[in-house]
Amino acid sequence: MYKLGLVALAGFVCAIVAAPVEQSSPIAIVKDERDGPNPDGSYLYHFETENGINAREEGHLVQSDNAEEGDAMDVQGSFSYPGDDGTIYTITYTAGKDGFKPEGAHIPTSPPIPKEIMESLEYNAAHPEENNDGAQKR
Repeated sequence: MYKLGLVALAGFVCAIVAAPVEQSSPIAIVKDERDGPNPDGSYLYHFETENGINAREEGHLVQSDNAEEGDAMDVQGSFSYPGDDGTIYTITYTAGKDGFKPEGAHIPTSPPIPKEIMESLEYNAAHPEENNDGAQKR
């Protein structure tokens, strides 16, 4: 019985592996512009595909806050793509020494900080001499 089950399992695996793969044609790039990398570290690229994907980015070197780390890249860009529902989703972004910062109408944002918490944070910042239980620091 064990051998029969093993043979059946092997046959099932072979059938799955031999199943036809959905064929799709490559998506054509209709626009491809590139400049760089240049000797000063700057670059630019822009491409568009026939299915509506669009991307653009440019970057250049900036002086780092820490001289030991050398220069850093400062980048601005955007990309867009059509969703399954036909909506065009667009993201613009910057990236640099402060990190990656995307923006887009469809990107969720955190809710605003409640007024009471903001007041508490402002009070704590204005009174650093007090600790959590209200006692004076020594």
